[in-house]
Amino acid sequence: MAFLLSLSPNPPLNPKLSSPNTPFPTSPIKTLTTKRQSIVNTASFCIIFLAQQNPVPQSLAEASTPSKPALNIANTKSWFQFYGDGFAIRVPPEFEDIMEPEDFNAGASLYGDKAKPRTFAARFASTDGSEVLSVVVRPTNQLKITFLEAQEITDLGSIKEAAKIFVPGGATLYNARTIKIKGDEGFKTYYFYEFERYDQHVALMATVSSGKAIISGATAPITKWDDDGVKLRSAAISLTAL
Repeated sequence: MAFLLSLSPNPPLNPKLSSPNTPFPTSPIKTLTTKRQSIVNTASFCIIFLAQQNPVPQSLAEASTPSKPALNIANTKSWFQFYGDGFAIRVPPEFEDIMEPEDFNAGASLYGDKAKPRTFAARFASTDGSEVLSVVVRPTNQLKITFLEAQEITDLGSIKEAAKIFVPGGATLYNARTIKIKGDEGFKTYYFYEFERYDQHVALMATVSSGKAIISGATAPITKWDDDGVKLRSAAISLTAL
């Protein structure tokens, strides 16, 4: 079971990051329909599960070396904090909530019908729809077959082993590190990955709590990462399991 961030139809068979696909529009979206389509296109790079085996990215060994510089992140305490089911996350200024009514209704069952799981637990986008912050919550047994319920992300393996779950094959990995955050019950372990795939740059933060994996992902076109990367990375890292 691999954790991919792309469901774009007909992706290139041998993508080369030096020659990215057509970039996302950077001018303001003028109509609601166009804006919605832009958000859908970018959200296709948000957190979705697919059954596919992926090798550990070759650059992971380099990104996991002991001496790593500190992550460049912003102070997010003044940002709006969204509280979801078992998690909280800071939302960048001017980002809009783009959860649809069907997203909230998913999970409800009628007349004994099997509940349909929600794709996203939270989803926000920039005003032009090109940058997206999403959160997904999934039972850990959907990520890795195990007889025991995972209680910590380390139960899914080391940061290198877990890359098979969280980092799609063919991605260029720039950063992979373990982050420990102090909570009410001691320190909680998170895995952080930053990578590029096709024309998108992605910052991803993941942890496990009570048998569920909680994953935040912030994505933007590669061409916009230099300007907005610190903001998006900070948003992804602000994920907190409650």
